[in-house]
Amino acid sequence: MVSVGDMPHPVAFPTDGASVGRGKGWKDLPLPAKSTVVSLETPFLTQEQARSIAEAHGTPCYVYDQARLEAQADAMLAFPHAFGLTVRFAMKACPSAAILRIFHRKGLHIDASSGWEVRRAIRAGFEPARISLSTQELPVDIADLLALGVEVNACSLDQLERIGRSSPGRSVGLRFNPGKGSGGNGKTNVGGSDSSFGIWHGWADQAAAVAARHRLRVTRIHTHIGSGSDPAVWQAVSESSLALVARFPEAVALNLGGGYKVARVAGEKATDPQVVGIPVRAAFERFAAERGRRLRLEVEPGTFLVANAGAILARVVDVVRTDTRSFVKLDSGMTEILRPSLYGAQHPLRLWPMNDRGSAPAVVVGHCCESGDLLTCAPGESETLAPRDLPVGAPGDLAVIGGAGAYCAAMSAKNYNSFPEAPEVLLGRDGRARLIRRRQTLDQMLANESVPSDL
Repeated sequence: MVSVGDMPHPVAFPTDGASVGRGKGWKDLPLPAKSTVVSLETPFLTQEQARSIAEAHGTPCYVYDQARLEAQADAMLAFPHAFGLTVRFAMKACPSAAILRIFHRKGLHIDASSGWEVRRAIRAGFEPARISLSTQELPVDIADLLALGVEVNACSLDQLERIGRSSPGRSVGLRFNPGKGSGGNGKTNVGGSDSSFGIWHGWADQAAAVAARHRLRVTRIHTHIGSGSDPAVWQAVSESSLALVARFPEAVALNLGGGYKVARVAGEKATDPQVVGIPVRAAFERFAAERGRRLRLEVEPGTFLVANAGAILARVVDVVRTDTRSFVKLDSGMTEILRPSLYGAQHPLRLWPMNDRGSAPAVVVGHCCESGDLLTCAPGESETLAPRDLPVGAPGDLAVIGGAGAYCAAMSAKNYNSFPEAPEVLLGRDGRARLIRRRQTLDQMLANESVPSDL
């Protein structure tokens, strides 16, 4: 976290009526507020590529880098393991069909969070047997999905009952809340007594009784403690999860979920799979020596695979000022990237001005009529303005929001203020930019509306 309490920061304003960005008649005013000064280049996207894609497909627009997606998949496939490894892409992070197919070709499996995601993965080419469902809402067609060969983790005792009634005698996984949680913030922490995710670890005996009543074979134990979790906590939970496995003699796999940290901006630390995986492998080996059971390891990365392989291209549409602030408005915002508004998430932001006008601190905001549509907030504080030292912007300048591959296109306030869904572009290994999702039209946005005849 980089924040400076009440240190003054200059904000530039024209004093002669000149339009913002012409580089003359400027003076400095003190800014008595927190400031986060972060400006990182988006590694995979050059200025020439960004301008070409923006001209071809307009802005806002998502861009993904195939080479980086594949490299991240390779890094996770090399996760240390003792007796076999299954890497499942947590597709809720970025479920576009083209990206799913890239990961399918790399040999990844799927972690789905809803029945709809299961169907979407199947349409993208995944065999049902390579899909695992862990969900807060068990789909009404769960029996049909299981009959196709989809795996399931019961995430509550009620879900386990329903699975048993609909599909008795089958194998099933159990997702447990291990009693500990960790995440980038409270909203991404999915373990511990304040979390609704999974069966509380103290109810293991009740889960075993429900499974026995329906002749369900518990072949997998699953835990997940949060997104952006602390590696030390993650390793500790890995150890305690093996104790849960010991209570279910038919379990042949332990799924440790995801939550691997990525560094989007300066000062953030990334998780190295090779580092966190070595003690986990050792724990599996000890379990095998003590229990005579060789467990397969499953992991479910989402952010790790896609976060820094994606960016949002946008343009400056306005620059406004108050007596203490300079605001740069983009043609993007919470309609494409909701994470800053939800979590106070930090994303690298690059401005490529058409003309050099110097630099000055500015608050960057989105295009929605919503005070929470803020892109430069303080770390973990979604309502705190945190100016960044950026090139002085003007309407028409190109902006690049980095670290936007995960939980951006998939998790946005699309169609708010009736803005259309933005297109997605894949930058191939050959440097060619190909459209993988078209921009939504007004007709598509309104297609499901129905107006009663008397209106």
